[in-house]
Amino acid sequence: MANRLFQSLILQLKDSVDRIIGIIDESGTIIACSELSLIGEERKNARSELSYFNKAITMDGYTYKPLNFHSKLDYAVFVEGTDIMADSYVSILTVSLNSIKQLYDEKYDVSNFVKNVILDNILPGDIYYKAKELHFTGDILDNILPGDIYYKAKELHFTGDIPRIVYVIRCDSISEVSLFDSVQELFPDKNKDFVVSISEYDVAVVKELVNIQDVKEIEKCAKATIDYLAEEKGRKCQIGVGSPVTSLKDLARSFKEAQTALEIGKVFEKEKNIVSYKNLGIGRLIYQLPTTLCEMFLSEVFKQGSIDSLDQETLLTISKFFENNLNVSETARKLFVHRNTLVYRLEKIKKLTGLDIREFDNAIIFKVALMVNRYLSSNPNRF
Repeated sequence: MANRLFQSLILQLKDSVDRIIGIIDESGTIIACSELSLIGEERKNARSELSYFNKAITMDGYTYKPLNFHSKLDYAVFVEGTDIMADSYVSILTVSLNSIKQLYDEKYDVSNFVKNVILDNILPGDIYYKAKELHFTGDILDNILPGDIYYKAKELHFTGDIPRIVYVIRCDSISEVSLFDSVQELFPDKNKDFVVSISEYDVAVVKELVNIQDVKEIEKCAKATIDYLAEEKGRKCQIGVGSPVTSLKDLARSFKEAQTALEIGKVFEKEKNIVSYKNLGIGRLIYQLPTTLCEMFLSEVFKQGSIDSLDQETLLTISKFFENNLNVSETARKLFVHRNTLVYRLEKIKKLTGLDIREFDNAIIFKVALMVNRYLSSNPNRF
């Protein structure tokens, strides 16, 4: 698509520029040129220099300048000559082609369309009209749009009614190589998987699934991504996982769920680097509660004392007790203490809080109270 666009533009500019002009791709191959016989010729030395300097250079009688669509070098313009006029021509061509390519991408680029869908920048009704304009295919579109006026064009080979899921990958630090470029290396098939830059720290991946019910496949992909970024790129990241969907309009929901999973994970799942929205449990409910209601709940639960009076040893005891399903003997063994010592600690907790966590109902209340306190300690927006 880009090659045809560039060649069309170059031919239109040919009569206005009295020199050979053209474009090379990321491999250094000429993909568009006013001199048709040069198309396919390789300019790898120029490509190497451009990737190193990332600015206008002169080589072998030509002036080159990169087109900065992304942080990496995808394309570069070249003009015959190394004089001031050649430098002026290449600068003008760069600005013009950048602007035209951006407008083209906004209208026809599938990745840009997917980005707008997950960011909810397209009205639900417009999603399907835009999908047809981009030649998306799939019965889900035809069932919604009336009549047969839209034909299944397969130019972009994109099926709309297959399972997909959205991952949001977040890194707390910035590296020389952008997070977007690092993640894109892991998902090279741009016809099936789409990598979308959200910010310097966040990247979304719209991943095609073989089976929407295959939880292991979803987890395996997330783990492989985390491991790759850590081992190959030296970056510590977290991944939020949305719900699998089969409808284009539901990609926005999956994206928001993945973002929510990361936010809630910061509060309740700090030790995990992969947080799935579907596995958030009661933490998801607490996160949506008004802070005033949470504070009221804590004041009612701990009538005989404040949760702040519980020291680290006591909190560890409580945590292990819950981990071992309220089993006193097993908890004592895991804590390397005598059973009577643990019983003493549990009695102390009952005296401080008024709750005997050896009883199931009290244990549930206490568990929720600890999570509510952790939520309030994260300084959420108060409402």
